[in-house]
Amino acid sequence: MFDFVRNNTKMMMGLLFLLIIPSFAMFGMDGYTRFNDQGAVVAHVDGNKINQADWDNAHKREIERIRAQMPNVDAKLFDSPEARYATLDRMVQDQVLVAAAKKLQLTTSDARLARELQQNPAIASLRGADGKLDMERYRQLVGSQGLSPEMFEAQVRNDLSTRQVMQGFQYSAFTSQAQADVGLNAYFQRRDVQIQRFSPAEFLSKVQVSEDDVKAYYQSNAANFKSPESADVEYLVLDLESVRQNITVNEADLKTYYEQNAQKMAAKEERRASHILINAPKDASAADKQKAKTKAQELLEQVRKKPAAFAELAKQNSQDPGSASKGGDLDFFPRGAMVKPFDDAAFALKKSEISEVIESDFGYHIILLTDIKTPKTKSFEEMRPEMEAELKKQQAQRKFAELAETFTNGVYEQAESLKPVAERLKLTVQKASQVTRNPAQGVKGPLANSKFLQALFSEDATQKRRNTEAVEIGPSMLAAGHVVSYTPSATRPLADVKDQVRKQLEQERAANMAREAGKARLAAWKVNADGAALGASLVISRDQPQNQMPALVDAALRTYTATLPAWTGVDLGEQGYAVIRVNKVLARELDSKEKVQQAQQQYTQLWAAAEAQAYLAQLKQLLKVEIVVPKPNKATGKTELVSKN
Repeated sequence: MFDFVRNNTKMMMGLLFLLIIPSFAMFGMDGYTRFNDQGAVVAHVDGNKINQADWDNAHKREIERIRAQMPNVDAKLFDSPEARYATLDRMVQDQVLVAAAKKLQLTTSDARLARELQQNPAIASLRGADGKLDMERYRQLVGSQGLSPEMFEAQVRNDLSTRQVMQGFQYSAFTSQAQADVGLNAYFQRRDVQIQRFSPAEFLSKVQVSEDDVKAYYQSNAANFKSPESADVEYLVLDLESVRQNITVNEADLKTYYEQNAQKMAAKEERRASHILINAPKDASAADKQKAKTKAQELLEQVRKKPAAFAELAKQNSQDPGSASKGGDLDFFPRGAMVKPFDDAAFALKKSEISEVIESDFGYHIILLTDIKTPKTKSFEEMRPEMEAELKKQQAQRKFAELAETFTNGVYEQAESLKPVAERLKLTVQKASQVTRNPAQGVKGPLANSKFLQALFSEDATQKRRNTEAVEIGPSMLAAGHVVSYTPSATRPLADVKDQVRKQLEQERAANMAREAGKARLAAWKVNADGAALGASLVISRDQPQNQMPALVDAALRTYTATLPAWTGVDLGEQGYAVIRVNKVLARELDSKEKVQQAQQQYTQLWAAAEAQAYLAQLKQLLKVEIVVPKPNKATGKTELVSKN
């Protein structure tokens, strides 16, 4: 049950939001197109304007973000008015939070910003063994997002500040068990039902379709039988690997690199030590810590009097289960492998020396350094392959940065052809035929990249025959394309799709027949249930649907049950119709006390989210938010004009 709550958080939030979000007035769909002018203002937030260009650019970035996460997602999903409006709604919400943070004087200190950046895993991966940040790679990372380091850090600072506006709702929400039970008991109610399905397959043999029917259906549904748009294209690829292969490292550079890096590239010094540990966790009381330290001091005195007895004393007294049986031996380890106090002490000792009592988060240690493994510096010839690979990599990165600028500027400035850039950079112009907007199965390289395909099928490329911009299709990998010929999407001739048309029409008519048969049977059974031929009884609920379709489960649980048995029917679209008889209403199943508490916590989280949305709605009113463009309504084909929030 509780996994269902966790996995359907958005659904339950939606149920709560219905109590909060007001309905909007309906508006004609044609109004939506009146705001496509680039200079038009589409929204106001606290006296600031969001114009059409801002919206277009934000939607483009949103598409690129989603494509990066889901490369195979259908591009048509982003072309809808609903998707564009969702982007605008997020823009408005972001500006509301920025304005609220400013009015509430919620700022982010330099120290808080530094902590956030240090915790960012992408940035942490750019740190070397010495802990220093590789600034060049850092610039490349944020540059891939179209930002400078200063812009990126300002963005993070802004995000941290705005996050504080809503953060309080995560910690202040409270619901009692009784309150949670009201919602959860209703949501997880169970019902004993019987179901009779009316499948279109049962009616296919009764469907009669004439040639005129096929022709009429084709003409009425021509949009369903279109061929995809396609293009014959040329493209160029500039990548780091091809640049690296063309680089030759000279001997002088190798020798200089060897002189500067021989010590760094050598193996690290390793040390072998034994220790005696007296446990004292960092959360132990002061008295327990003092007791452990006193015992460690006593053992240290014994060890100093008789160093040869160290192993025996470790076996008898050390509380480290991993090394006590081995006389405290820890084998060889490099610097940084142990906790810092232990590490610092071990690497400060000389061979055969014994440390003072060292305190760490684990307790108190006595360390005996038993051996030192000094690394051998490799000769120039031994290090040649490693150095050559590293220098090639470094030089290729610098060269790629230079060529990338030439590549990007060239395909833009000489937009009628890719040949000038190809000749200048010695790249090969590649060709492909019948390329479609979505990646073809099994294809690799740029033509498998959704972002590149989007650029190829832009109006600039298909209609004006201009080169695409340089598109980053991978780390240190750019591509640009040119459409040689373009074939727009067109309705296929009836002769080519007649079988497909006939099959669709037959399926549609069979589904209609199943629906009518189901409705007729439902009406008859409501009057006289004695002859009802229904399936076996089963108990269903939202968290235990018994392999039934969601629409069917939802219909069964929404059925009015003041009088039992209760009847309802549900249209399953292409899958026909179902008649449902509700025999009993059963209470929610209660699990262990622990799971009941867990459900209440999840309910509280959902309630907190609802409160946050209510607060956001209030902020929109206070900040005089106005979205000028009408809100599209997919269900009705109309739009809802959102005047003010």
